[in-house]
Amino acid sequence: MQPVSVLQELEKQYSPSRWVIRLKAEEAVKTYVQTGSQATRKARAIRKRELHVPYGLGEGEKLDIYFPDKTSAALPLFVFIHGGYWQSGSKDESAFMVNPLTAQGVAVVIVAYDVAPKGTLDQMVDQVTRSVAFLQKRYPSNKGIYLCGHSAGAHLASMMLLANWTTHGVTPNLQGFLLVSGIYDLEPILSTSQNDPLHLTLICQASGTQRVPLPSLQSLSTLLCFSVQILHQAGWKASLQEVRDVDHFDIIENLTQEGDVLIQVILQTIFQKP
Repeated sequence: MQPVSVLQELEKQYSPSRWVIRLKAEEAVKTYVQTGSQATRKARAIRKRELHVPYGLGEGEKLDIYFPDKTSAALPLFVFIHGGYWQSGSKDESAFMVNPLTAQGVAVVIVAYDVAPKGTLDQMVDQVTRSVAFLQKRYPSNKGIYLCGHSAGAHLASMMLLANWTTHGVTPNLQGFLLVSGIYDLEPILSTSQNDPLHLTLICQASGTQRVPLPSLQSLSTLLCFSVQILHQAGWKASLQEVRDVDHFDIIENLTQEGDVLIQVILQTIFQKP
């Protein structure tokens, strides 16, 4: 058993809200949820959309699709996987980037999955995998699927690098991964309160991307990574983008703004602009 001081330090290190300077921890989380909820209400009010589209048979297996004004079967798809330590969060409060991206001709998909304790980590990975397969089958002429995950959602998105797509009968047109402020080495979580609803054990280490050999997949034209430097060692085309003067929460909150630096990086990635 680890000393109390070590456990306390782990608890602090793995609590992103404690590191926010501009607000108290509780206020940071509340502001994040409020910003996401407001952005989602606005997107649903003014954008073409299909809400609560089922990608599976489960009650929580749904996604929202937001379209640009000019729609076609050959659109780039920006797919967002929300965070929340695999135990909170919702697609209904996660449409931060919809208006800035749809205004530039990008379809945006917000994916729901069953968070803990209802869903296990393996189930969440499977659900995200099936949501991507569903989108490829529904839009076979897409101009690229760009997966973006935040926090725990970045972990789930990164696990798509290891998916066995043959079991789903489709090879998705994955053209980019944008992993924002993610968590990838899961072993330390075992010793924190975050694991209470997750019930992770050492046998679940395979769900941490740093514990699994990454395949060589050169077909991705662009792979933007935030925090995942291990991909370089696996020979992937990857870059680390540092976004200054933001924390774990407002790096996503700012995606509501057309001039946000990360929005511009996303658009440059999708449209391959220098």
